[in-house]
Amino acid sequence: MTDADDLPEPATEVLEDREGIPFAGAGPGDPGLLTVRGRALLADADLVVHAGSLVNSELLDAFCDHAEQVNSVGKDLEELVPLMRDAYEEGRTVVRLHSGDPSIYGAALEQMDALESEGVPTYFVPGVTSAFAASATLDTQLTLNEVANHVAFTRPQGKTLSPEEDHISEFVRMGDVTTCIYLGTHAVRETMDRLLEDGVDPDTPVAVVYHASWPDEDVIRGTVADVADAVEEAGYRASALVVIGEAVTGGGYERSYLYGDWANGGSDDGGEADRDAEAAEGDD
Repeated sequence: MTDADDLPEPATEVLEDREGIPFAGAGPGDPGLLTVRGRALLADADLVVHAGSLVNSELLDAFCDHAEQVNSVGKDLEELVPLMRDAYEEGRTVVRLHSGDPSIYGAALEQMDALESEGVPTYFVPGVTSAFAASATLDTQLTLNEVANHVAFTRPQGKTLSPEEDHISEFVRMGDVTTCIYLGTHAVRETMDRLLEDGVDPDTPVAVVYHASWPDEDVIRGTVADVADAVEEAGYRASALVVIGEAVTGGGYERSYLYGDWANGGSDDGGEADRDAEAAEGDD
């Protein structure tokens, strides 16, 4: 067993020896879901440019209280890039803190490209995205054997996405896809109406997880036919993840080959046969 005293110090041993400004994921909300590397970077930071109310204030208080904090909400690239560039060139340690994981609807790369063009190196530090926190809240997996073999991260049509680029109906109609809709709380009614118009089974399970992992987390369960009513009654217009598919229920799955017949009380021989099958089929 590893003694707590043997664990690496956050500000030293767990850090990569990399130059530049890290674009780090703060996780879905719970400060405990910040990665060890993310915490280490924040411990060393002089300036933290964060995503405003999308990052839990408890996390900022716990890990960034020693640093200057700048809310990026309402600031465009022409303001953010010189701010981070100048601080970096002055020798200050800068961390750009995005909510969730910066690679999922984070608009991180455009900032990084702009900084790189100014001679400032940048790099990604992953975070826990809200879909994973929602899966934990729902006590299910996003993939389930013989229920959901695929996961789609998507968003509904709107200012950013044209109707032709909205593939939610296609994903849901495939049947074995768990569809996770980001940035779509305000459009739950319109999205469900389009699914019904496109012939999706109205009884398809849906869960809307508001503020996954936050203290005020809330879960609304329903179907394509009725979940919009519940969301509107709750008054949620933002900050929720919409999950569509049979995996939402956590039921109906087939036993994996991974554990052989042990789960069903079978013999050792059966387990060996299933291990052979696992090796042949690559089941995980």
